[in-house]
Amino acid sequence: MTHSLSAAFAPHEALAARLIPHATDSDDGSHDIAHILRVFKNAMRIHAREGGNASVLAAAVLLHDCVAVEKNSPLRAQASRLAAEKAAKILTELGWSENEIDAVAHAITTHSFSANIEPQTLEAKILQDADRLDAIGMVGAARCFYIAGRMASGLYDPVDPLAKERPLDDKSYAIDHFEVKLLKLADGFQTAAGRELASERHQRLVRIREMFLDEIEG
Repeated sequence: MTHSLSAAFAPHEALAARLIPHATDSDDGSHDIAHILRVFKNAMRIHAREGGNASVLAAAVLLHDCVAVEKNSPLRAQASRLAAEKAAKILTELGWSENEIDAVAHAITTHSFSANIEPQTLEAKILQDADRLDAIGMVGAARCFYIAGRMASGLYDPVDPLAKERPLDDKSYAIDHFEVKLLKLADGFQTAAGRELASERHQRLVRIREMFLDEIEG
């Protein structure tokens, strides 16, 4: 299974074969190996335009969610730091240099929206963009509703779905998360290639929300 899956991470399949066993430690389907692969494809697409160290980027992608913290956990803002620390230990055991490990750890630490730390390297900027691309568009909407179900939230407030007379509450209603976070993400992309991809996916996200509201309002 790992061998066939690692081939999907070409041209970094050898690295993937070593790191996939460490890539996720959760049953969260929004942060599973399929998410890792989508982020990898996003990252390689941006890397082809922007450059950077491909091996560092691939390792950072493969390990960016190696520590799982649920969305509703008080430790959520620490998830990327914890993942970076675990990734550093894994890469040390694989014989990576200190500079390479530091580069991977920085990219992982700064990729998270919750951590709110500015990425300083090209690889870190690409990882952040690649991960955020998976939070918008059709996949982003699907992940939003999946997480809402996982957290036992409702789809929307039946009395006031647009939150015209109540505070937005994305812990209680999935559709509120569009306004709270998802529709704001496209404005924060780090690379030119990432911004172009984000613009397209943002428009999809807007249309999905419009269709959803149209159907529930009848």
